[in-house]
Amino acid sequence: AVAIPVCMALGMLIERVAYRPLRNAPRLAPLITAIGVSIILQNIAMLIWGKQYIPFPAILPQGRHDILGATISDTQIAILLLALLIMLALILMVQKSRLGRAMRATAQSRQVASLMGIDVNRVIASTFIIGSALAAIAGVMVSAYYGLAHYYMGFLLGLKAFSAAVLGGIGNLGGAMLGGLLLGLIESFGAGYIGDLTGGFLGSHYQDVFAFFVLIAVLVFRPQGLLGARVVERA
Repeated sequence: AVAIPVCMALGMLIERVAYRPLRNAPRLAPLITAIGVSIILQNIAMLIWGKQYIPFPAILPQGRHDILGATISDTQIAILLLALLIMLALILMVQKSRLGRAMRATAQSRQVASLMGIDVNRVIASTFIIGSALAAIAGVMVSAYYGLAHYYMGFLLGLKAFSAAVLGGIGNLGGAMLGGLLLGLIESFGAGYIGDLTGGFLGSHYQDVFAFFVLIAVLVFRPQGLLGARVVERA
């Protein structure tokens, strides 16, 4: 309950301090800033909670079920259902609400949106706040799944989330969810097959590599992603 409001306040602060001054900067500047902010937050968390793994309380059911030969836990089912509900709510908000329409207009053109009477700074700040709340929920779910919390555990997951968004198509909510599902399947099956091919020498410990192979392949062969639209820039 505390994580969500704290992350929302932190997201609003980061937008105001780190991103708003870069509003008219080249596209690479916000990306570099994101990496820098991530490193700063990780080190702050390390100073507060230390480098050790912290046990996370069990907030979800712990039962298991055999479905089509696969063992699925209640925690995994709960996370999947929660992700579907959040994605549905997010799509409805972006497509139907006044704030969602303002977000789409701002994403298309900040200048035109401002001329139409939209408070661009407020819309972008709201986007950061909502995104931070969703990140808090994701962090709680991941910690509940593993039963542990660590200051560095979100970094790799953030890179995988970026890979999933690129795979599905940046700016497409349905594409992001499809990309995440496909990326998970690729990792799971890829780790299984490579383990069989190498006699167990390479296995599940190398499943993270597949996410970055997918990212590189998509950027090379289909930069717009699976559901993204190709954008032609005019001079």
